[in-house]
Amino acid sequence: MEAVILILALLFVAFVTLGVYVSVKAIGAAKRGVDRTITQARRTVEDTTLRAKSFGQVGVAGELAQLRLHLRTSMRATQEALHAGVAEDASLRESIGLFERLSAHGRELDEELRRLEREPDRGRITERLPQLRERVERITHSAESLRWAARDRARTFAEDDLESLTTQIDVEAGALRDWSRSEPAWPDPAAESSEPPSGTGPQTSSAPAPQQPAAAAGPEQAPGGPEPGAGAQEPRAIPPRDPRLTMRYSWDKSARPETTN
Repeated sequence: MEAVILILALLFVAFVTLGVYVSVKAIGAAKRGVDRTITQARRTVEDTTLRAKSFGQVGVAGELAQLRLHLRTSMRATQEALHAGVAEDASLRESIGLFERLSAHGRELDEELRRLEREPDRGRITERLPQLRERVERITHSAESLRWAARDRARTFAEDDLESLTTQIDVEAGALRDWSRSEPAWPDPAAESSEPPSGTGPQTSSAPAPQQPAAAAGPEQAPGGPEPGAGAQEPRAIPPRDPRLTMRYSWDKSARPETTN
């Protein structure tokens, strides 16, 4: 009885532990989903705000908004392209590592541009704009190089696969259009069944009998023969033997031999 109670207690503890583990995992997944949704919403709001500032404001504020929007758009496009391609091409993992290092510089520059938007001294910002613009161009150029290299690699693989597939289809189409192939001549079953097997039953020769050599024309001719000088008459072929005369049927009775007492 005590063993049964101990086993039930252990099962209860195991079920409770499993329930807590599953609950923690579900809560963590839900939290990550909520955080991801909030991040995407915040990113969409920021991009919309930057786009509005870049078109609605002039001067230093508008240029800072344009730099931030260009930087964020380029980095996000490269990140999506690399993560989408690594599922089919494992060699892009090294490119993702390089992009992560580049992303650190991009985030640092984006934070700096964000702080400069709230800077009241516009003169200092104007002096630093050429340097900031150069940094943005270097980062976006590196990101675009990775993005287009990954896309060119994927396109090359797709073109190679398409070329191989096209070649196989052309070969198959040529084989299907080969009308010169003739069907194999199989023997007719009806003809084989009608032909008697060798060694059984009477056989009739279908070939004509060989012709006898013509007798030399002598000075004397047999009575009723052709006249001399008229030429020798060709001998006639011996007609084949009538198979009905020698063929025996199953209903024919065989002659009994005479017995001697």
